[in-house]
Amino acid sequence: MLVRLDKLLADNGIGTRSEVKKIIKNGQVTVDGKVVKGSDLKVDASASKVAVSGKEISAKLESWYMLNKPAGTVSANEDGRNKTVFDLLDVPEKKRLFCVGRLDIDTEGLLLITDNGEVSHSLLSPKKHVSKKYYTEYSGELCRDAEKMVAEGLQVDEELKCLPAKLEITEDGKAYLTIAEGKFHQVKRMMERLGGKVTYLKRLEFGPLVLDENLKPGEYRELSEKEIEALKGR
Repeated sequence: MLVRLDKLLADNGIGTRSEVKKIIKNGQVTVDGKVVKGSDLKVDASASKVAVSGKEISAKLESWYMLNKPAGTVSANEDGRNKTVFDLLDVPEKKRLFCVGRLDIDTEGLLLITDNGEVSHSLLSPKKHVSKKYYTEYSGELCRDAEKMVAEGLQVDEELKCLPAKLEITEDGKAYLTIAEGKFHQVKRMMERLGGKVTYLKRLEFGPLVLDENLKPGEYRELSEKEIEALKGR
């Protein structure tokens, strides 16, 4: 894949596009060991060795991160009022990343972050029915046949008729809910329809991915090659 040299450097956190152009013009950048001074030079990001002031930079074609989202953060690149999940990331390519879907500000758990728009779009497509598993704590008492109602496709209200899903009530006030869609506040609305009010919500699984139990809230890691292949194999 060919990409402009100035874009490659900017995406890897070397500076803004204007700052990067000055760095290139000053002869501080080499490609495969040769000094280059053209910002519009097309570079093979998968094969070329690019260095700034002698330090080689990563030229990854794509990035995938798993974040254990903490409550109190919003799933957005920027927000004028609240802390965002991107405030937690310290990676050079942060400017080009985005969230795959979103979690409510008070919801914790598995959040995917990437720069691969094609795969992200596929994962979010309503036609794909990618499963998402949540752990929830709730107040109130659920209907006696709550699990059956969810399995048959819960009619939440006039606007929302859910696809068949799986509810596992483990004990009073605690349950697991696996859904294959992602409507607005869907889990909270489903639980309320069943008689419970969600007091805590955490996403544990997204498609083939399972939240890494070693990640504390606010921590993240890169996906393994195996995990990326599983996502792309859907």
